[in-house]
Amino acid sequence: MLREKVTQLLQEAMDENPSLFLISLDIQGNNEIKVIIDGDQGVTVEDCIAISRKVEHNLDREEEDFSLEVMSVGATTPLEQVRQYKKNIGRFLEMKTSAGLKLEGVLEEATDKNVTLSWKAREPKPVGKGKVTVQKTAIVPYQDIVEAKVMIKF
Repeated sequence: MLREKVTQLLQEAMDENPSLFLISLDIQGNNEIKVIIDGDQGVTVEDCIAISRKVEHNLDREEEDFSLEVMSVGATTPLEQVRQYKKNIGRFLEMKTSAGLKLEGVLEEATDKNVTLSWKAREPKPVGKGKVTVQKTAIVPYQDIVEAKVMIKF
């Protein structure tokens, strides 16, 4: 019953701020509630506070004792939802596919069905000795992505 109530309250909070979306909701046996959110323009501390208040102020501590933690996704957290890919267009990703490939490149496009990565690679010249830099592109359907992370470059 607690999960349904928290899910409903989270949905109401997300409806109040449509740029935010739920990544995960985890409720442990001791009513330890952990909520992870993301946003199209990122997540502020105020966003986390607003979500926390919406849930906490509408649950009765007399009925069930609980602890609540609301946080944003971390910088190295793998991407899980299409919305996360769309907000990270133009950023550098590291991706593992179900075919065992490891791709690293710039996220050029994110549609509802797949993503497009591009990168530069050094390959042998078609004629003669040496190597030449070529532009590579891969279109990867979401169902083939095992893990994708934004790579932070300094």
